[in-house]
Amino acid sequence: MAYSPQSSVRAELARAKVNLALHITGQRSDGFHLLDSLAVFPQIGDRIAIEPADTLELIVDGPFARDLEGGTENNLVLKSLNGFAESAGIVVPKVKITLTKRLPVASGIGGGSSDAATTLRLLEDITGHYLAEDELHKLATSLGADVPVCLEPEPQFMRGIGEDLSPGPSLPACGIVLVNPKVGVETPAVFKALEHRKNPPLPKAPAEFDDLAALTHYLESSRNDLQVPALSVCPEIADVLTALDADSRVVFTRMSGSGATCFGLCENTDTRSIEMDLRSAHPNWWVASGPLR
Repeated sequence: MAYSPQSSVRAELARAKVNLALHITGQRSDGFHLLDSLAVFPQIGDRIAIEPADTLELIVDGPFARDLEGGTENNLVLKSLNGFAESAGIVVPKVKITLTKRLPVASGIGGGSSDAATTLRLLEDITGHYLAEDELHKLATSLGADVPVCLEPEPQFMRGIGEDLSPGPSLPACGIVLVNPKVGVETPAVFKALEHRKNPPLPKAPAEFDDLAALTHYLESSRNDLQVPALSVCPEIADVLTALDADSRVVFTRMSGSGATCFGLCENTDTRSIEMDLRSAHPNWWVASGPLR
């Protein structure tokens, strides 16, 4: 079955996935780790644009385009396109996809997963074929463990191996600064360095955080169980956390995911100035900022 384009071009921000807290609660017999995490999606990310074309084309540009390995044929965006066509029962659409890679690769903020999820959402709109929720979730899971949570870029709790999703609390109006020392961290190496694999789950969270102080208070009772092992793999993470902690405008700092990206929470009015100061002091680091919600 063919498809008929619904509009000329669709574009969307593929938001970074930031783990405000990440507890490792166990390990299955097949080796997969169990987790309990609060994931959020700030207004920082890559950009995906899709438009009808005469031939299928993927263009990858942006500051981190060269860091993607394996060529465009192995890109998750194209895998998403092919998987979507198969699930929707249509021929592979002839479209031009432009991926503007603004997020560092292998950085603990789900850039590739968010690219894949955003591609799926855009393909539904541009082809007019909308998959059933369970079918879309199954397709997303086949593309990667973090892809399902990125389908809806809203605060979510991730449990199990990441497939057990539920709505997270409402976030306050505040800002976030993301910092990466431009050092790639391999997730298997971090898990290999993890000493304790059965830890307590997240504390119960309220349905809404009224302000930044309330969110900070909650996060102080949580952890990222991968931060210590990641520090042993990538000592540069400590430099990033130290720089964020040294800024009085930053009220809370932590590493996201398996690293090496770290985040600092602050008031919305301070995000841009913190970003500029960090860029000036550490020109070799990647720094980005924006609203948390």
